Amino acid sequence: MTKRLIMITLLAIGALLPMAAEDVTYLTTGEFKARIFDYTANRDWQYKGDQPCVIDFYTTWCGPCKRLAPIMEELSQTYCDQVRFYKVDTERERELAAVFRINSIPQVLYIPVEGEPILLKGLYPKENIVEIIDEYLLHKPKAKK
Repeated sequence: MTKRLIMITLLAIGALLPMAAEDVTYLTTGEFKARIFDYTANRDWQYKGDQPCVIDFYTTWCGPCKRLAPIMEELSQTYCDQVRFYKVDTERERELAAVFRINSIPQVLYIPVEGEPILLKGLYPKENIVEIIDEYLLHKPKAKK
């Protein structure tokens, strides 16, 4: 009875706390078409989202991808109310990888709410990723040092 009461109390407290920041969401090709852009229905880029997003194209065996993963997780927490973060496993989602011509990994797609996305190859330092998000996706001027 005591264990049950403790569990109910913990669940009630958890329900009252603010929701945790969003984590990185894994996308399938179908989810990409539904949430981001349906390239089978449109030739011209038309982002479906209401917030900018960052999509990390990766594979599970890639060393640089493994180093990028915690950076993306951290940034998803930092920018939780401003930018959505996604991951696409290029070995599972071969059609999507082919559409974006992903021939090396990691590659990261930065998508503003309006305008064209940019796709960058390679592992960038966290500071550079922050700069891209701030300046390109959120249109914040570069901070002076």
